[in-house]
Amino acid sequence: MTGLMRRVLLWFARNPWLRERLPRLRFMRRAVRRFMPGEDIDAALAAAAPLEAAGIPTIYTHLGENISEAAEADAVEAHYLDLLERIVGAGIHGEVSVKPTQLGLDLDPDATLRRLKRLSARAAELGSYLWIDMEGSPYVEPTIRLYERLRETQPETGICLQAYLRRTAADVERLLPIGPAVRLVKGAYDEPAAIAFKRRTEIDASFLALAVTLLRAGRDHPDRPVRLGLGTHDTTLVAQVAEHAAALGLSREAFEVEMLYGIRVREQHRLVRDGFRVVALISYGTHWYPWYMRRLAERPANVLFALRQLLP
Repeated sequence: MTGLMRRVLLWFARNPWLRERLPRLRFMRRAVRRFMPGEDIDAALAAAAPLEAAGIPTIYTHLGENISEAAEADAVEAHYLDLLERIVGAGIHGEVSVKPTQLGLDLDPDATLRRLKRLSARAAELGSYLWIDMEGSPYVEPTIRLYERLRETQPETGICLQAYLRRTAADVERLLPIGPAVRLVKGAYDEPAAIAFKRRTEIDASFLALAVTLLRAGRDHPDRPVRLGLGTHDTTLVAQVAEHAAALGLSREAFEVEMLYGIRVREQHRLVRDGFRVVALISYGTHWYPWYMRRLAERPANVLFALRQLLP
């Protein structure tokens, strides 16, 4: 049943008719507030204040993807440059995460790289960091190539990799020589079985194996340290990674636990108390519908919360 619900939700995310109409419904806008504090920078930074006080830094994503004109990509770049300045001005320990297709990857990879270089250079100047988000499987290879080219001159940058893709183990080995920063997630797109693990046990096993590979590489090659973020709300999996880290002689501070704003909030605070480094990912913007449906598909139990918004 969970697998069927996941497929239905991912179909909802792709359907253009639903994408246009469902966001207009009041209950949908109420439901999304659990995971998204608002649609602008002010709302995102306001949500970060109590997290900052609790010792939880933040990563920000301005929602949107697959722009169709270069001017849109330039506007996205300008938005993120302003966001970086606003984060520093608010006294918040924050970083940004960008989607390559929102910066023009479909139009011109070289121009996208130039935008990424300007963003990462400014982030580094401000003592921050730039993350490259990962999209569906057709974008994996182009995104990794972008990251490899970016890291040649901009070391304060990271990439998201998806554990459910069968290729990811090879991608990790490919990136290890550059001492990558990796946000490891399970995966949120509807990919065919030929290229992606489908069973939860397989995905969890892949996630754990990839995390251990990255931790071991960072330990064995201190000249090229690896930054690892566990992008999961699965605290059992986090505990397993911590056990393997301890076996490698590493502390809980050898990795970060990166959870979405509004999800498992009590667990986020518990992990901080237990000595883990926790980061909250805050997304905002008007183009939230496909992102929201993919979040529901990641954890179908959240559908119950969404349905409760139908009640007065």
